[in-house]
Amino acid sequence: MDNLVWKDMQNIFSQLKNIAEKNKEYYIELDSIMGDGDLGLTMVSAFKALAEFAESNTDDDIGLMIMKAGMAMAKAAPSTMGTLMATGFMRGGKKLKGFDKIDITGMKDFWKAFVEGIMDRGKAKPGEKTIVDVLYPAAMAFEEAAARGSDMAGAMRCAKIAAQAGVEATKNMVAQHGRAAYYQEKSKTLQDPGATVGSMVISIFSDYINGDDE
Repeated sequence: MDNLVWKDMQNIFSQLKNIAEKNKEYYIELDSIMGDGDLGLTMVSAFKALAEFAESNTDDDIGLMIMKAGMAMAKAAPSTMGTLMATGFMRGGKKLKGFDKIDITGMKDFWKAFVEGIMDRGKAKPGEKTIVDVLYPAAMAFEEAAARGSDMAGAMRCAKIAAQAGVEATKNMVAQHGRAAYYQEKSKTLQDPGATVGSMVISIFSDYINGDDE
Protein backbone atom coordinates (compact mmCIF):
# COMPACT_ATOMS: atom_id res chain seq x y z
CA MET A 1 0.00 0.00 0.00
CA ASP A 2 1.56 3.27 -1.17
CA ASN A 3 -1.14 5.73 -0.12
CA LEU A 4 -3.83 6.10 2.51
CA VAL A 5 -7.12 7.90 1.80
CA TRP A 6 -9.70 8.94 4.40
CA LYS A 7 -11.52 5.60 4.11
CA ASP A 8 -8.29 3.88 5.16
CA MET A 9 -8.03 6.19 8.16
CA GLN A 10 -11.61 5.30 9.10
CA ASN A 11 -10.59 1.63 9.09
CA ILE A 12 -7.42 2.28 11.11
CA PHE A 13 -9.29 4.35 13.70
CA SER A 14 -11.93 1.63 13.99
CA GLN A 15 -9.19 -0.92 14.66
CA LEU A 16 -7.62 1.35 17.28
CA LYS A 17 -10.99 1.52 19.05
CA ASN A 18 -11.42 -2.26 18.91
CA ILE A 19 -7.90 -2.98 20.23
CA ALA A 20 -8.28 -0.42 23.03
CA GLU A 21 -11.51 -2.11 24.10
CA LYS A 22 -9.89 -5.56 23.90
CA ASN A 23 -6.88 -4.45 25.97
CA LYS A 24 -8.75 -2.25 28.46
CA GLU A 25 -8.10 -4.48 31.48
CA TYR A 26 -4.45 -4.96 30.49
CA TYR A 27 -3.87 -1.21 30.34
CA ILE A 28 -5.64 -0.77 33.68
CA GLU A 29 -3.41 -3.43 35.23
CA LEU A 30 -0.22 -1.83 33.90
CA ASP A 31 -1.27 1.65 35.00
CA SER A 32 -2.36 0.49 38.46
CA ILE A 33 1.18 -0.45 39.49
CA MET A 34 2.43 3.13 39.77
CA GLY A 35 -0.38 5.23 38.33
CA ASP A 36 -4.07 5.81 39.02
CA GLY A 37 -5.24 2.84 36.95
CA ASP A 38 -7.48 4.77 34.57
CA LEU A 39 -5.46 4.27 31.38
CA GLY A 40 -7.68 1.52 30.01
CA LEU A 41 -10.85 3.54 30.47
CA THR A 42 -9.19 6.65 29.05
CA MET A 43 -7.99 4.89 25.91
CA VAL A 44 -11.35 3.27 25.28
CA SER A 45 -13.07 6.67 25.49
CA ALA A 46 -10.38 8.37 23.40
CA PHE A 47 -10.26 5.90 20.55
CA LYS A 48 -14.04 5.50 20.50
CA ALA A 49 -14.36 9.25 19.91
CA LEU A 50 -11.64 9.12 17.25
CA ALA A 51 -13.38 6.29 15.40
CA GLU A 52 -16.86 7.72 15.68
CA PHE A 53 -15.81 11.08 14.29
CA ALA A 54 -13.98 9.43 11.40
CA GLU A 55 -17.01 7.26 10.66
CA SER A 56 -19.21 10.35 10.30
CA ASN A 57 -16.69 12.19 8.12
CA THR A 58 -17.44 12.90 4.47
CA ASP A 59 -14.62 15.36 3.76
CA ASP A 60 -11.88 14.23 1.38
CA ASP A 61 -9.33 16.43 3.20
CA ILE A 62 -7.57 13.70 5.17
CA GLY A 63 -5.53 16.09 7.29
CA LEU A 64 -8.59 18.08 8.35
CA MET A 65 -10.40 14.86 9.21
CA ILE A 66 -7.52 13.68 11.43
CA MET A 67 -7.32 17.09 13.11
CA LYS A 68 -11.03 17.15 13.90
CA ALA A 69 -10.96 13.54 15.07
CA GLY A 70 -8.14 14.52 17.43
CA MET A 71 -10.27 17.37 18.76
CA ALA A 72 -13.12 14.93 19.42
CA MET A 73 -10.64 12.69 21.19
CA ALA A 74 -9.45 15.54 23.43
CA LYS A 75 -13.02 16.38 24.42
CA ALA A 76 -13.93 12.75 25.17
CA ALA A 77 -10.79 11.93 27.16
CA PRO A 78 -9.40 15.07 28.86
CA SER A 79 -6.97 13.15 31.10
CA THR A 80 -3.20 13.39 30.65
CA MET A 81 -2.79 10.50 28.21
CA GLY A 82 -5.99 11.35 26.35
CA THR A 83 -4.79 14.93 25.89
CA LEU A 84 -1.33 13.83 24.76
CA MET A 85 -2.66 11.32 22.25
CA ALA A 86 -5.20 13.83 20.95
CA THR A 87 -2.45 16.41 20.56
CA GLY A 88 -0.46 13.94 18.47
CA PHE A 89 -3.35 13.40 16.08
CA MET A 90 -4.15 17.10 15.88
CA ARG A 91 -0.54 18.04 15.13
CA GLY A 92 -0.13 15.19 12.66
CA GLY A 93 -3.40 16.06 10.95
CA LYS A 94 -2.45 19.73 10.71
CA LYS A 95 0.68 18.70 8.81
CA LEU A 96 -1.51 16.93 6.24
CA LYS A 97 -4.22 19.58 5.93
CA GLY A 98 -5.27 20.12 2.34
CA PHE A 99 -4.27 16.63 1.14
CA ASP A 100 -6.70 13.90 0.06
CA LYS A 101 -4.19 11.09 0.60
CA ILE A 102 -1.10 10.23 2.61
CA ASP A 103 1.97 9.06 0.71
CA ILE A 104 5.31 8.06 2.23
CA THR A 105 6.41 11.69 2.60
CA GLY A 106 3.13 12.61 4.22
CA MET A 107 3.40 9.67 6.61
CA LYS A 108 6.93 10.71 7.58
CA ASP A 109 5.71 14.25 8.26
CA PHE A 110 2.69 12.92 10.16
CA TRP A 111 4.71 10.85 12.63
CA LYS A 112 7.30 13.57 13.12
CA ALA A 113 4.60 16.13 13.91
CA PHE A 114 2.74 13.56 16.04
CA VAL A 115 5.65 12.92 18.39
CA GLU A 116 6.79 16.56 18.44
CA GLY A 117 3.29 17.57 19.49
CA ILE A 118 3.33 15.12 22.36
CA MET A 119 6.84 16.19 23.41
CA ASP A 120 5.78 19.85 23.39
CA ARG A 121 2.56 19.25 25.29
CA GLY A 122 3.98 16.81 27.81
CA LYS A 123 7.36 18.57 28.21
CA ALA A 124 9.02 15.17 27.76
CA LYS A 125 12.02 13.96 25.83
CA PRO A 126 13.43 10.51 24.99
CA GLY A 127 14.83 8.57 27.93
CA GLU A 128 12.25 9.69 30.50
CA LYS A 129 10.07 6.55 30.45
CA THR A 130 7.05 7.86 28.54
CA ILE A 131 5.21 7.29 25.29
CA VAL A 132 7.92 9.41 23.65
CA ASP A 133 10.34 6.50 24.07
CA VAL A 134 8.23 4.58 21.58
CA LEU A 135 7.04 7.29 19.21
CA TYR A 136 10.35 9.08 18.76
CA PRO A 137 12.37 6.01 17.67
CA ALA A 138 9.43 4.87 15.52
CA ALA A 139 9.30 8.22 13.72
CA MET A 140 13.06 8.20 13.24
CA ALA A 141 13.02 4.61 11.97
CA PHE A 142 10.32 5.49 9.45
CA GLU A 143 12.25 8.52 8.22
CA GLU A 144 15.51 6.58 7.93
CA ALA A 145 13.84 3.71 6.05
CA ALA A 146 12.21 6.15 3.65
CA ALA A 147 15.56 7.84 3.05
CA ARG A 148 17.04 4.44 2.16
CA GLY A 149 14.41 4.05 -0.54
CA SER A 150 11.91 1.86 1.31
CA ASP A 151 8.25 2.00 0.36
CA MET A 152 5.65 3.03 2.91
CA ALA A 153 4.88 -0.52 3.98
CA GLY A 154 8.53 -1.29 4.62
CA ALA A 155 9.14 1.97 6.44
CA MET A 156 6.10 1.40 8.63
CA ARG A 157 7.33 -2.09 9.45
CA CYS A 158 10.64 -0.57 10.59
CA ALA A 159 8.69 1.89 12.74
CA LYS A 160 6.79 -1.00 14.35
CA ILE A 161 10.00 -2.84 15.22
CA ALA A 162 11.49 0.35 16.69
CA ALA A 163 8.32 0.95 18.72
CA GLN A 164 8.39 -2.56 20.17
CA ALA A 165 12.04 -2.12 21.10
CA GLY A 166 11.12 1.21 22.69
CA VAL A 167 8.62 -0.46 25.00
CA GLU A 168 11.28 -2.89 26.16
CA ALA A 169 13.75 -0.04 26.67
CA THR A 170 11.39 1.69 29.13
CA LYS A 171 11.97 -1.21 31.55
CA ASN A 172 15.49 0.12 32.14
CA MET A 173 14.47 3.74 32.62
CA VAL A 174 13.59 5.78 35.70
CA ALA A 175 10.25 7.58 35.43
CA GLN A 176 10.45 11.37 35.28
CA HIS A 177 6.79 12.29 34.78
CA GLY A 178 3.42 11.71 36.40
CA ARG A 179 2.70 9.60 39.47
CA ALA A 180 5.36 7.08 38.45
CA ALA A 181 8.05 9.72 39.01
CA TYR A 182 7.49 9.46 42.76
CA TYR A 183 8.85 5.92 42.66
CA GLN A 184 12.17 6.90 41.04
CA GLU A 185 14.50 3.86 41.04
CA LYS A 186 11.61 1.57 41.95
CA SER A 187 10.11 2.38 38.55
CA LYS A 188 12.96 0.49 36.88
CA THR A 189 12.17 -2.96 35.44
CA LEU A 190 8.54 -1.88 34.89
CA GLN A 191 7.10 -1.41 31.42
CA ASP A 192 5.71 2.06 30.83
CA PRO A 193 1.92 1.99 30.23
CA GLY A 194 1.90 5.00 27.91
CA ALA A 195 4.68 3.54 25.81
CA THR A 196 2.64 0.33 25.56
CA VAL A 197 -0.29 2.26 24.10
CA GLY A 198 2.03 4.13 21.74
CA SER A 199 3.43 0.86 20.42
CA MET A 200 -0.11 -0.39 19.85
CA VAL A 201 -0.91 2.67 17.72
CA ILE A 202 2.20 2.21 15.58
CA SER A 203 1.48 -1.52 15.21
CA ILE A 204 -2.09 -0.93 14.04
CA PHE A 205 -0.89 1.48 11.34
CA SER A 206 1.88 -0.91 10.28
CA ASP A 207 -0.32 -4.00 10.18
CA TYR A 208 -3.01 -2.22 8.17
CA ILE A 209 -0.57 -0.82 5.63
CA ASN A 210 1.20 -4.18 5.31
CA GLY A 211 -2.05 -6.16 5.09
CA ASP A 212 -1.27 -8.03 8.32
CA ASP A 213 -4.54 -7.08 9.97
CA GLU A 214 -6.66 -9.71 8.27
